[in-house]
Amino acid sequence: MGKILIVTTSHTSIPGTDDATGVWYEELAAPYCAFADAGYQVALASIRGGEVPIDARSLAETPLPEPVRRFHDDPAAIEAAHHSKPATSVDPGDFEAIFLPGGHGTMWDFPNNPVLATLIATMLDAGKIVASVCHGPAGFIGVTRLDGSPLIKGRSITCFSDSEERAVHLEDKVPFLLETTLRGLGAQVSVGPDFTPHIMEDGNLLTGQNPKSSEPLAQAVITALKAKQTKAA
Repeated sequence: MGKILIVTTSHTSIPGTDDATGVWYEELAAPYCAFADAGYQVALASIRGGEVPIDARSLAETPLPEPVRRFHDDPAAIEAAHHSKPATSVDPGDFEAIFLPGGHGTMWDFPNNPVLATLIATMLDAGKIVASVCHGPAGFIGVTRLDGSPLIKGRSITCFSDSEERAVHLEDKVPFLLETTLRGLGAQVSVGPDFTPHIMEDGNLLTGQNPKSSEPLAQAVITALKAKQTKAA
């Protein structure tokens, strides 16, 4: 089986507040467990490397999602999360797919990040799978085609909706509304009901709307990878 790269935020706080942030645990744990269960090698990187910041609110759910419990009890997973590789050290040629979990931290260190943009554009242009969930599509901001146009222009995607942002009362704390911004870049953004699973597939670009979309999105990535392997055989 191939290798899959998961890249998370390294951002730990919401500027101007006392609120901590980071990655939403389910959005990291669900794909990690799903990919490992399917036999893929999973590498974990973050923008700066080192310990992956976990949004404490994502540990307050009752009961905790099963993948979160599994990840938390897996010494290898915890070790990877405590010592993630810096995104600068990643060779996109080593991987069949890249998965970008969300969490509000991504709203600060994913957009217009040249290292992340290169990973996304290189893998997408090579026909590899690029997947992102919830606030993870903030990483698409600043990624361009050779002609300078936004990479997601005309692509069908989803993301954490403006309605969901308002429902969690963070619309005035984030630097921008993700759905509105992606639409402004020319993406065809589809959103479902708040906090229900919703994924979109546009060729090798796969996206999920919210934490509950993490597991179905991971399964869609696995299905897409298997289809590519079958076609290549």
